[in-house]
Amino acid sequence: MIIKDKDFNLIKIYDLICYYFDELRYYCERFSNNNSPCFTDQEVMTIYLFGVQYQEYTKINQIHKFACDYLSDWFPNLGSYQAFCNRLNRLGGAFTRLSELLLEDTQPNDCIIDQCLLDSMPIITCSGKRKGKVANEVTNKGYCSTKGVYYYGMKLHMLGIRRQDALPFPEQVLFTPASVNDIVVYKERWSEMRNRTFFGDKIYMHNEFKQHVKNQYNSEMLTPIKAVKGMPLIIKQRIKAAMICIIELYLKLDNLLKQCSLG
Repeated sequence: MIIKDKDFNLIKIYDLICYYFDELRYYCERFSNNNSPCFTDQEVMTIYLFGVQYQEYTKINQIHKFACDYLSDWFPNLGSYQAFCNRLNRLGGAFTRLSELLLEDTQPNDCIIDQCLLDSMPIITCSGKRKGKVANEVTNKGYCSTKGVYYYGMKLHMLGIRRQDALPFPEQVLFTPASVNDIVVYKERWSEMRNRTFFGDKIYMHNEFKQHVKNQYNSEMLTPIKAVKGMPLIIKQRIKAAMICIIELYLKLDNLLKQCSLG
């Protein structure tokens, strides 16, 4: 058995999954005779999320061993490690949809819906000097300009909603192979959102496409000014300071106009 606090957390996760499962079932539906297993999909998801969140395990074999040792009273039909892995793989779509639902339902009240921030980060599986062998179906070779390195892996892309004096709240999170350019993700997934102001770094700079988005969807992308090669450092610093002032002024004027329109 496990201690009472963890009992409560386990029940809380199971209850949350059951609450959403009327919709999640369509992302893991079975079309075989074994469409109602004794060890349910809700239980598989509960064990996995509990192991990651509260036991801080990062490997599936650790989660399965913990469940066998300490959660057998809760999940008497837990099968072998191989069966557990197969069940998890079948539930990939359900986990994705659960994440989307939780982001929608837990959005803070102070989010400024029409102001969004875009960025990405590398998920490195191995150095670019070696041949990638992990998850070749979804990874490839890319370049991280921030770290200045080539690598094999993926990219995590996030569309965050601006909050006043707080970190942005994730609205959407996407994974792509490392070679996919950030602006490609923006064009394909987020550029058709209407009445939005996007803030991104220099990689999102594309003047013709920015004008198209402005005309078609009344949205705009704000990016820093790209420095000219050979520009003195003092000029770069002055441009950066001016950009910060302009963005702050823009946000204050935008909020003021909204308050006046509501009043």
